[in-house]
Amino acid sequence: MRQTIDAAAFQQMVIHAAAAISAEKQQVNDLNVFPVPDGDTGTNMSLTIAAAATEMKKKSFPTVGQAAQATASALLRGARGNSGVILSLLFRGFAKAIKDRETVDGRDLAIALDFGVAAAYKAVMKPAEGTILTVSRMAAARAAGAAREDDAFEAVLTAAIDEGQAALADTVEQNPVLKKAGVVDAGGKGFLIILQGMLDQLQGKPMPESGEETAPVEEKADFGAMSAQEITFAFDTVFIVRKPSPHVNLEPFRTYLNGIGDSLVIGEDDEAFKVHVHTNIPGAALTEAQKYGTLELAKIENMRTQAEDLAAGKHVQSTDDLEAVEEELESQEEAAQEPVHADPEKQYGYVAVCAGGGLEAVFRDLGVDGIISGGQTMNPSTEDILREIDRTPAHVVYVLPNNKNIIMAAEQCVRLCQDKTVVVLPTKTVPQGIAAMLAVDPEAEREELTQLMTEAAQRVRTAEITYAARDSDFDGFAIKEGDYLALLEHQLFGTDRDLGDLLERLAKSEALQSAEFISIFYGEDVTEAQAQQAADQFTAACPNAEVNLLPGGQPVYYYMISAE
Repeated sequence: MRQTIDAAAFQQMVIHAAAAISAEKQQVNDLNVFPVPDGDTGTNMSLTIAAAATEMKKKSFPTVGQAAQATASALLRGARGNSGVILSLLFRGFAKAIKDRETVDGRDLAIALDFGVAAAYKAVMKPAEGTILTVSRMAAARAAGAAREDDAFEAVLTAAIDEGQAALADTVEQNPVLKKAGVVDAGGKGFLIILQGMLDQLQGKPMPESGEETAPVEEKADFGAMSAQEITFAFDTVFIVRKPSPHVNLEPFRTYLNGIGDSLVIGEDDEAFKVHVHTNIPGAALTEAQKYGTLELAKIENMRTQAEDLAAGKHVQSTDDLEAVEEELESQEEAAQEPVHADPEKQYGYVAVCAGGGLEAVFRDLGVDGIISGGQTMNPSTEDILREIDRTPAHVVYVLPNNKNIIMAAEQCVRLCQDKTVVVLPTKTVPQGIAAMLAVDPEAEREELTQLMTEAAQRVRTAEITYAARDSDFDGFAIKEGDYLALLEHQLFGTDRDLGDLLERLAKSEALQSAEFISIFYGEDVTEAQAQQAADQFTAACPNAEVNLLPGGQPVYYYMISAE
């Protein structure tokens, strides 16, 4: 039974935990059913702790307290979605409790878990039972009792996980939405996978395959000591794509590639972008790339055969200039990640989150300085938001998250930004963000401007049309895969197999019948003719409202509808 852990052990535990949640992220995603069955909790938690694992691979730390502090910092900056932010808060409190510790025993662990729970609960405005908060609280409470019985680190962590599993099983009874869907809480499940991954490392269990190194790599791998079959992603793939215009948004493509491989590097200029990725399906990567431009060059190498040649002492077959291309890509990526700081030139600046060229153009026209690509299923991290704030040349920077799952990540920037005042307006939808920008008065004092923008956002009612990714059941609605779904203020308004019928019902709803202004933003999967037909429906059904149709270009949602 392991009595204590040191910094090296903690680092390996974090790396193992990241591999564990990465291997099971889809299982966690599948539990996240509210309000639409298109969950991304597993993805968000995996990406969040992956940031910490990357930090743990870079260098060694002299004390476990310093390693925990570095972990918490990386988690905070890499936090994605509410689940990622809460995970970062749990580790932030954990790190605070052991900041002066060279090693940690079971008693220290119990105190640290309790500090983490306190930090998470303090940050959540309305804590709900049957969530990751419940699971973490019950696990910490059991850890405290276990530490009084046996203060060995391994014993206390085991007890905490056991209690957490019991608490997780009970979440289906505590949360009405989970009970309706018949699933446990996704965030709680992800948290326990992470804790179990840490325990597995401590007990010497093998790490789940992730295609990543499990320790800092300073020299080339000893290929003679490993099997080629241990290489998770076989094909080293490099290609160049010519852009149709300088402003191609590559974030969806980056997300796609991260889903089918690892070791991803993307470098770009105004004319082209170059990709390096390890994957088992290079053809799929090349096919997807052609959605973003014209494929000009591709180089593919089988790393398994290369490993076999290296192990046998043979010459490794390679494309002549692959190394030069990789060096160029890596240098471009490093340059792209260098922080860009803009000194204040004006009093107020604005940063908005949205997805879609049309929506981006609207925000630019309204005076937004920085756009962060993101939204439903594409939650930017705190670091992504902070980087855009730093680039904004203003003393006070307003952030419009425009999605309820991004608000917490944005709020972390208030504390992290040192030389600018950050104001996060809790806009939950893109139409709310647009309304807030329309209310901007550059001559107003900050308190008055904040009130003006907040009140404008609150006057907007938002409807959204999307689709069901899988069969589900919610609030009396039997949802089938492929159904069109109408959401009104994030609540399920109705479903239908016919999009026109669903739009007609929505247009005749009380919320839209009382509106004076209706703006319809149509998505990337809707043609202009289809969008005009929808606008005609709303014009006929809402004779007292001025109806405007605009191209949004947003993914996921066929239509975003703003009513005032």
